[in-house]
Amino acid sequence: MDEVEVVVAHSERATLRVGDTFLKVDADRGRIDVEVEAMALAPVPTPEVLWCKPPVLAMAALPGTTLGRLGGPSTGSPAAWAAAGAAIRKLHDAPLPARPGRAGRSIVALAAELDDECELLVTNGVLPADLVTRNRQVAEAALRPWAPAFTHGDLQIDHVFVDGDEVTGIIDWSEAGRGDPLYDLATFTLGHEEHLDDVIAGYGVGLDLEVIHAWWSLRSLLIVRWLTEHGFDPFAPGCEVDVLRARM
Repeated sequence: MDEVEVVVAHSERATLRVGDTFLKVDADRGRIDVEVEAMALAPVPTPEVLWCKPPVLAMAALPGTTLGRLGGPSTGSPAAWAAAGAAIRKLHDAPLPARPGRAGRSIVALAAELDDECELLVTNGVLPADLVTRNRQVAEAALRPWAPAFTHGDLQIDHVFVDGDEVTGIIDWSEAGRGDPLYDLATFTLGHEEHLDDVIAGYGVGLDLEVIHAWWSLRSLLIVRWLTEHGFDPFAPGCEVDVLRARM
């Protein structure tokens, strides 16, 4: 019998690997519905859905490996990063899905959430006030009108698989929907700023780098406290707190 590997687990959801099958358990059935629907619509490689019986979704493992992970070295070549950029562009150019996604929150709602979170980070002593204030200023550039695209919504580096210089699949679509395409690009390059030019080479020119930098700050500010409360370490080298410190 194959061993059961816990890929990720917290109070909201868990992903297990049994041999070549991934089992995703989610307390929110709506997220599973979004994931299955998004994978069916996305014009990029995604895992094969073996069966779905909410709250469990079973998918086949993807070939290849991820480009790396936040806080760790990149294992992919510049060409692989460029291929990922091209795949992201293909997704963003696809017809818009019906649902809004994580990257599609309104400017007003996002600004209010950011202000509340910054206050809590300082009041609770999670981060120094000057670090929060500076990154709140940087984050302001992300709070602007944007043209909606088909976005993944949680495009972390370890959600993209490559084999050599070819993208073999993208996983974890539960936050997908209409949204700001630069949110995806910022999430993907978070903590790996050295590969931003490679991603842009595949994605195409004309991107607003100030907005991507702003999303690095904004995403990090919003997630630091959640990570600490759910057993993750945003203070680890190369992770979210280091991303914030790099903006000082």
